[in-house]
Amino acid sequence: LFLKEPSDQKGKENFKLFLLLNDRFQALWNLTEENYRILKQKCSTSESFCIQDIYTHFGVEAWKHHKTVLKQFLTDFTSETSMSLALYTVLHKPIRDHIEQYILLLTKLNEVLKEVRSFIVIKEYVKLESFIGQVLDEACFTKSLWKSLGYKFTDMLCVPERRLLEDSKNLPISASTNRSDRILLFDDVLVLIQGNSFQSFDLKLVWSPKVHSNPYQFLILCPQAVWQWKLNQAVRQALNGKRDFPLWGKTGEGTEPPSCRFFTYLFRLEGKFKSASYEGEWHWGKPHGKGTLKWRDGRNHVGDFKEGLEHGFGICLVPRRSEDRYDCYKCHWYEGKMRGYGICEYGNDMVYKGYFKDNVRQGFGILENLSAEHPFKYTGQWENDKKNGYGVWEDKDRGERYIGTWLDDHKHGQGIVVTQSGVCYQRTFHADKMVGSGILLLEDDSVYEGNFTEDLTFVGKGKLSFANGFILEGTFTNKSGQGLQTHGILNTSNEQLDDRITKAQLGLEEFPVEKRWKGIYDQFLEFIHSGCKEETEESFMGFHIQTSKELRKSQEYLFCQRYECYVSWKIEDILEEIVQHQGQESLQNYLEKALKSSLHPLGKLLKALTIAFQATYSGIGANRHLLTMAQEEVKYYAKKIWEFYQGLLHLALEQKGQLPAKCVDGDTRYVSPLVACGVVLPLILPCFYPELFMLYMLYHEREDDLYCQGIVDLSLFPDIKLLEFLDVQKHLWPLKDLTLTTNQRRSLIKDKCFLSATECLQKLITTVDPREKLVILQKTYEEIESTVSRVVEKDYKLPMDDLLPLLMYVVSRAKIQHLGAEIHLIRDLMDPTNQGGLYDFLLTALESCYEHIQRMRLHQRETCQVPHSS
Repeated sequence: LFLKEPSDQKGKENFKLFLLLNDRFQALWNLTEENYRILKQKCSTSESFCIQDIYTHFGVEAWKHHKTVLKQFLTDFTSETSMSLALYTVLHKPIRDHIEQYILLLTKLNEVLKEVRSFIVIKEYVKLESFIGQVLDEACFTKSLWKSLGYKFTDMLCVPERRLLEDSKNLPISASTNRSDRILLFDDVLVLIQGNSFQSFDLKLVWSPKVHSNPYQFLILCPQAVWQWKLNQAVRQALNGKRDFPLWGKTGEGTEPPSCRFFTYLFRLEGKFKSASYEGEWHWGKPHGKGTLKWRDGRNHVGDFKEGLEHGFGICLVPRRSEDRYDCYKCHWYEGKMRGYGICEYGNDMVYKGYFKDNVRQGFGILENLSAEHPFKYTGQWENDKKNGYGVWEDKDRGERYIGTWLDDHKHGQGIVVTQSGVCYQRTFHADKMVGSGILLLEDDSVYEGNFTEDLTFVGKGKLSFANGFILEGTFTNKSGQGLQTHGILNTSNEQLDDRITKAQLGLEEFPVEKRWKGIYDQFLEFIHSGCKEETEESFMGFHIQTSKELRKSQEYLFCQRYECYVSWKIEDILEEIVQHQGQESLQNYLEKALKSSLHPLGKLLKALTIAFQATYSGIGANRHLLTMAQEEVKYYAKKIWEFYQGLLHLALEQKGQLPAKCVDGDTRYVSPLVACGVVLPLILPCFYPELFMLYMLYHEREDDLYCQGIVDLSLFPDIKLLEFLDVQKHLWPLKDLTLTTNQRRSLIKDKCFLSATECLQKLITTVDPREKLVILQKTYEEIESTVSRVVEKDYKLPMDDLLPLLMYVVSRAKIQHLGAEIHLIRDLMDPTNQGGLYDFLLTALESCYEHIQRMRLHQRETCQVPHSS
């Protein structure tokens, strides 16, 4: 419009006047906006505004804050006595008249210029004129409503800024269930009047057109098209925080209000959330998404919601009544109740880490008292918020650990008690009390079978077997001041105590390995049966998390965006990848990677089993009478992990529409369960090795002491004397390896013969894998054979008669501590497929050397004098 200047003189004059008019109007516009900005700042609001808001807010603000001054001001401009009419005459009428004249002028100008842009300008001014008219109509409509309503309603509903948009009295709505009902649609609330009472609903929490029965949502059915359209537009404008321009436009214009919203609301109705304030995301009238609930009594819940209930991960604070402390639940929720893994930090310094169901502790869990007074730790099964089933209790004050069954928070059934001093006993318990007879294993290898008290005093009939083989059987009494007394028979015919008694293994029949830690396996099994849904992964398998910080990181991992370089352990990726690793070597590599990851389901299972194992056998639980229990457990862990791997594989193949492939002889893609134990066990053994090997050392402590004494005696011999003492054939002696220095005799040189084999065997203690230990033993044998072949200058296959003396020499020079524990650990945990082969043969040979060294009595050999160096 301003780009093309008229050529005639009259047109030029009009054009200059038009430019001047435009400048004046722009100045007025800018001044008005500046005044309105100042006014909004005074009202301490941060809402966005535009020029059309002046007509809806300026008069209101002035009326509210400066009524007296405004009234005096208006008398100078108009003779109207009515305040509202005076405001209209002074503020609205001049600009409405001006805009009407301006539209006429622009219309005539457009007829002459016929410019598209001029038509757009006219259209905007028409919108402004329509907007002003609609605002004034709304104000009159609202004023008439306040006059017609009784004071009971106006006192509560009449707010200067509020405008009536529609009234069901004027435009009937079929949603009303009673003809006496009346619905008022304002620009900020929806009011339902029923008789002498009314309900008002914030438009930000009004959804249309669906209807639900939930008492926490506010919905209205609007078959009447105009009503439905107006309601949707009013809700959308309330959510946006500003009115449309023009206010309504044509029917059908505008977008539907979003079904997902963020809002704060105070629940007043009866129900679970009564008197609670909720701030968060909503969907169709219900809390849905992230949100925070707060009650007046101090309770609050922060987390995920679904369909109006807590669902997903959440943190709940519950104040304790008698103390200024809180119970903090960091847990997974399902349909409004705690379900799945969680960490609860109680206000009394106790911490529970485990599974919940229906708001109570259920399944596997750990309860620990961190206070200085009566510290304890329970690891085991829970049922209905009480200790029930198999569990381990550690009393740190008494320095003892109970391993056994529970019933309603009491020790009940068979149980094993291990003390810090090394004493161990097995008894039957009833409501925390010992009943019946039991077996008491003392630290000096004495064994008592019979009845005894909690302070381990013998009472009644019993049998006491001493470490020297003597057996005392009779009736025991313990009177005050008189000490222990007995009436019975002392049998001294036995020379030594039977190892079956001193090394008796407890708990094998009483606690079958299949019934221990069912609470752990059940969670993983349920996860697989549920289809391995990612949103439930941490709920079922969260036990790899042991701190609140880890729990928070775990939740962040579930929902955060991964980088491309990051190894993805999302469940759908796991199921996709697991199908690709079915060959034996590929499977082993995959399982090794999975078990090391705390994000893979198999790694999470291994973490939970490690916690349970350490709670049982570490520290106080390191007792030789529990070795077989621990060994069985580790083997069973490998079996269960393999079963869960098979479950994941079956699910992955099922989702692909393929049947699980069966093991076929000669087909290397599949691994039999027997081979699987050989694959899984070495991978998980490092997690349990410290506690397990300690039990082996304690169990074989006496044999290892004898072996060490023999090693000390043999270490005094020089190489030649030791080879001669062990009856090694002289033509096999590697004398060329004995390099001499000045003033040194060959007969005094030590630790030079078979040095490579000795160094190889010393690597036995550097690994925990039985397979690798057997490989080291095989390499030791090869080094011995290689040295002999070099000495005799031909390939030489050692017969058993030559191998044992040479191997005994290497063993004596390697000086491996706890060799008995090493041998038996290899024997118990080696791959069953190696039995009867070369590895089995070499292990038997090593075991023979170990036993032979124990039986030696070097000081009785007169033919072998230990020389003294001078």
